Order: sequence, then structure tokens, then C-alpha cells
Amino acid sequence: MNGRVGRTGTPHILIVGGGYVGMYTAFGLQRALKRSQARITVIDPRSYMTYQPFLPEAAAGSLEPRHVVVPLRRVLKRCDVITGEVTSISHATKSVTVKPEIGDDYELGYDILVVALGSISRTLPIPGLAEAGIGFKQIEEAIALRNHVLDRLDVAASTTDPEVRKRALTFVFVGGGFAGVEALGELEDMARYALRYYPQLQPSDMRWVLVEAAGRILPEVGPEMGEYTVVELSKRDIEVRLETLLESCVDGHVVLSKGRPFDADTIVWTAGVKANPVLADTDLPLDEKGRVRCLPEMRIDGLHDAWAAGDNAAIPDLTAGEPNVWTAPNAQHAVRQAKLLAKNIVADLEGGVPKPYKHKYIGSVASLGLYKGVAHTYGIKVRGFAAWFMHRTYHMSKMPTFNRKARVVVDWTLALLFKREVVTLGRMRMPREDFRRAALPPTPRAGRPAPSKERRPEEKATTAGGRLPRG
Repeated sequence: MNGRVGRTGTPHILIVGGGYVGMYTAFGLQRALKRSQARITVIDPRSYMTYQPFLPEAAAGSLEPRHVVVPLRRVLKRCDVITGEVTSISHATKSVTVKPEIGDDYELGYDILVVALGSISRTLPIPGLAEAGIGFKQIEEAIALRNHVLDRLDVAASTTDPEVRKRALTFVFVGGGFAGVEALGELEDMARYALRYYPQLQPSDMRWVLVEAAGRILPEVGPEMGEYTVVELSKRDIEVRLETLLESCVDGHVVLSKGRPFDADTIVWTAGVKANPVLADTDLPLDEKGRVRCLPEMRIDGLHDAWAAGDNAAIPDLTAGEPNVWTAPNAQHAVRQAKLLAKNIVADLEGGVPKPYKHKYIGSVASLGLYKGVAHTYGIKVRGFAAWFMHRTYHMSKMPTFNRKARVVVDWTLALLFKREVVTLGRMRMPREDFRRAALPPTPRAGRPAPSKERRPEEKATTAGGRLPRG
């Protein structure tokens, strides 16, 4: 070990963020280092890591939501896990400010820093977006969206107002990348299946719209597969609006740069990501996109005891063959970077030489709903069932821990044997609502006197222990 030693006699490695990079880096470090060699701390606002490629299937009900997240404390048994938000980083004093869910902010020192804050949704100042839109980056958003879509079917089937029905059955997705296309494909597939339980509704009553500012969708799978996806979605009566911008969505009134305005109860924003804005409140070197500038070995440029990887890091792509090209912000790079990052930190602690990150992008796979997909890997283009199977197989293999892999496979097996669950549990967001109404005194109707506050005989019989009278 070299001289980077904390107050306890061992270096304190602080990992800011518990996503792909944070969890995999911490996991690699705890396997390679003994407790006497280093103390490892992970800080994240959530106590779990979300495997985002499976969010569309969780939203569609193909996977149990708890099976697409990995509890940090269960996996990182030899690490200290703090559930809180890092609001600032001062590498000059080697400390961060932590904001816990409850209680006062506090300072936490470190010897070695790993920045794994990831990214957030890249939004635009579009009128109404903050109030009417929903993202698709966390498990909470995926489940809320599932409940919302099924709830809209309930609303449409229970109303006599045609305008209310039309609005409830209009679903808009903004962004034609992986997140938008896969979320739309899975949810449309689920909603179409659910209509068998709504005799009042027909598939033609639903309107699904995909809005994309560029001239094509799914650029990662290539132009040919992108065009194929547009054709396949159109066959399902999904409107694909290319070279179109969302200009306003105040109160759900959708105004696009092309076409007539319309009303929608569901507006999903998946138009890209940006580096976590917390990085702006640090003394770390950032590029023009707000990402941490890094060397090929993922050490932060100009700093010796600080590292970064994933969506919040600008890491040179050594396979590009030209300067000023950076690795793409996706799970494929993040997982591989994290595994090498753990090895590099260990090598640096032991006086070795860290290795530069170099990985040629092997391609992409995308699901378009049950048994439907597209893929472009190793120069081979695949579509339909084969691409869908490749999508599931690849991401199942990358799912952390055998426990989660097994649970995912069991979910898929049960889905083959039994019908989909299409019940909405949206009211779980307000679990106390019925009890609150029961506990509050009734509101007197106009012209009717308020009930007397005098206790009734049976109420007087209630004992001090809180038991209710029989009968």
C-alpha cells in the first residue's frame, strides 16, 4: 500500500452513487480488498441499484418490480451504505456534504473518491412538461406509469363523455431512443392485451404517439433496423412523428411542431439524459456537457486520488481512432468501466499501473413488446422473435447476482404459463386515504345540522384499553 491512509490507518474509499458504476465498483473492491486494507463507503439517495434495461418489462408486468432492483446492503456486505444525497464535493479538503432523508446535513471525509453520480433526464423548458410529464428512468416511474395506463383504461370504460374517453386513451411518448421505444412497445402491448377485459373499449379507441426530433429512431441499431421499427410500430397503429418537437403540454393539451393539437392524459418524457447537476457544485474538472473530465484509465484529469466512470464521466473512446470522442452513456460501457475501475484502484493502492479502458461497442438490442424486437450486434442484423430472445438473454446475463437472475427467469416462466396481471394498484400511492376519511368528522350537508359532539351510549361503553363493545 502507498501513503494514502486515512485517520483509522486504512484508506477510506468513498463512492458517490449506487447505480451501475457505484455498485459494481464497490462490489469489485470488497472482493479484492480486506477490511484491514481499505474502508469502503457508498452513498446514494436510494438503497438499491435499478437495472434500467428491465424497466419496460417491469412496467408491462412481465417482471416483478422488486426483481429488477438490487438491494445495496445485501450485495455490499463489507461496505458502509449511506442512504442520502451528496449535495457538494470539495476535493481540496477531501470531503462531501451529505443530506440524509431525515436530519441535518453533515460532512464526510475521504481519502479516495469515486464519482458515480450517473445522469438524470435531460428536460427542456417546455410549458406544462414539469406538471404533466413523467420520466422513465427509475423503478418508481415505471410502476407509476403502469398503474396510470391501466387506470386510464378504467376511466375510459366507465365514462359516458366521449371527450374524456378520447383523452384518457391517448398516450404520448417523447424520445425515440431505447427508453422511449421500449417503454411504448411494452406498454402498448400490455394495454392491448388488457382490453379483453374491457368490452366497452376497442383497440382502435387507443391512440399511441411517439414523438422524435430527429429523422429516425433507435440510432444505436442502425438506419435499417430503425426504419424496420417504424414500420412495425405503424402496423400496430402507433403514430411515429419524426422531425417533430413537443412545444407545449399545459394541462395535457399537447402542441407539436407539426400537426393539430390534441389532449392526452399520459405524456412520457424519454428524450435523453444529462450528467448529474450535483457536479456543478464541486471543484472537479468538468467538460462543456457538465461531465467529469477523465483520463483513459478513468482517473479524473489532474487529480491523483479521484476516479469517475459511467454517464457522469467523459472517458476517451480509444476504439474510435480519433481524438475528442467519448464513450457513450449506456449500461454496456458503465458495467465494464466499473469492473475495470475497481481493478485500477486496487492496482494503484498496491503500487501497480492502472489499465486504460478500451471496449469496442458490440451493438445493441431492443424489445418492441412481447416476442418482438430488433438487434444489431457484431454487424449482424436480427429482427422479430430472435431479436427479442437475444434482448432477454443478454440482459439476464448482465443482471447482478445469481439471486436476481433466478428470480427474473422464474418471472418469465410463470408469464408463459399464466395470463398477464392487468390490475392497477395506483391507489397504493394513498394508502391512508380511506382511513383518513373515516377518521375525520363528516361534513354537514347544506340545511342539515352538524352531528352532536355528545358521545353515544355505545361510545361511552368503550373501555380505557380501546376495546369496542360487542354487537
